Amino acid sequence: MPEGDTVFRTAQRLHAALAGDEVTRFDIRVPGSATADLTGIHVREVVARGKHLLMRIGESTLHSHLKMEGEWHVYRADQRWRKPGFAARAIVGTRRVDAVGFDLALVEVLPTGDEERVVGHLGPDLLGPDWDAAEAARRLGADDRAIHVAVQDQRNLAGLGNEYANELLFVRGILPTTPASEVDAVALVDTASRMIGANRDRPQRTFTGDTRRGRQNWVYRRAGKPCLRCGTLIEGSQLGASPTAERIVFWCPTCQR
Repeated sequence: MPEGDTVFRTAQRLHAALAGDEVTRFDIRVPGSATADLTGIHVREVVARGKHLLMRIGESTLHSHLKMEGEWHVYRADQRWRKPGFAARAIVGTRRVDAVGFDLALVEVLPTGDEERVVGHLGPDLLGPDWDAAEAARRLGADDRAIHVAVQDQRNLAGLGNEYANELLFVRGILPTTPASEVDAVALVDTASRMIGANRDRPQRTFTGDTRRGRQNWVYRRAGKPCLRCGTLIEGSQLGASPTAERIVFWCPTCQR
């Protein structure tokens, strides 16, 4: 599942493949930006901002969001794609490679000077160069909603999704329904930073330290299975800011009180 660490690695991979090269093919296959043409312009950089990808080409930015299923691939010019062409939403090619965005939930081209419009609402970025733990803790501490909801609100801190929320709350021993304003926000933010930092450069995410299949998570998607710490059966339900925004939630009734 693409979360902040996945997006960070994707940005690094795209930057290494494209930065400094001239665009020879630019094909955006979504309404609104389909007529954009940045061929002949050099890619300056590719950066992550929370779960958002910003590919800066000249004075323009190709903004994309992976959501649940999106991914970017990098291919040699003569290499066969691993996914079907109809799933491609964006293609940025140079003389050396083609970067192809498949199943992207959001794709748009905008002036780089207007990036604030699409990412300005985000809170401190856990993997960003300007990470501000104190501000993230302040925002969480001012949120009265369930901590499982608050910690995924990108306006509080950027980069955490549902898998991280479930695993983070288990490690901190916090029930998902606990109001965020009643949680030790400083300690929670510190754990979140260390957790996503440990996974940042790993090709296979793990929260337990064990990379074996079925052993990477403490609680996420483990409803009905014994807790790896105490043996109590993991429980599962749904929780969200609204009925239409509910996410699956998992917890150990013994380890999280």
